[in-house]
Amino acid sequence: MGMFILFAFAAGMLVSLSRQLNGRLALSSTALTSSFWNHAVGLVVLAAYTLVAGSFWPEGASEAPLYAWLGGMVGVAFIAGGSWVIPRLGAALTSGLLVAGQMLSGVAMDLLRATPGSTVMRLAGVALILTGVWWSRRK
Repeated sequence: MGMFILFAFAAGMLVSLSRQLNGRLALSSTALTSSFWNHAVGLVVLAAYTLVAGSFWPEGASEAPLYAWLGGMVGVAFIAGGSWVIPRLGAALTSGLLVAGQMLSGVAMDLLRATPGSTVMRLAGVALILTGVWWSRRK
């Protein structure tokens, strides 16, 4: 469990770094151009990984429901939106709001799936994140 938590924490740090880099590129171009290059470079990296791994089409991929393939579309909106916002709000505020939005959607998904756990505590976590965002903006 500890390894998974550490991995998730590291992934969260990489998301913030990725947003910062794409935000910088968006300042020199546009948010959509930045998103395009984010995904183009990602495609090259994943294609190279796929060549090394030896399989482009993993077993079971054809059995995934149609909606499971829409993640790329959502990713474009996420990357472009984050790239547009981060130079305007700053890295800390943008990251805090992104985490709060992720937490809120995560709570909603857990409710829809009836995942065990305390909804009140999950919502309290969202409230704490939003409080932290608000607190960090005070002068």
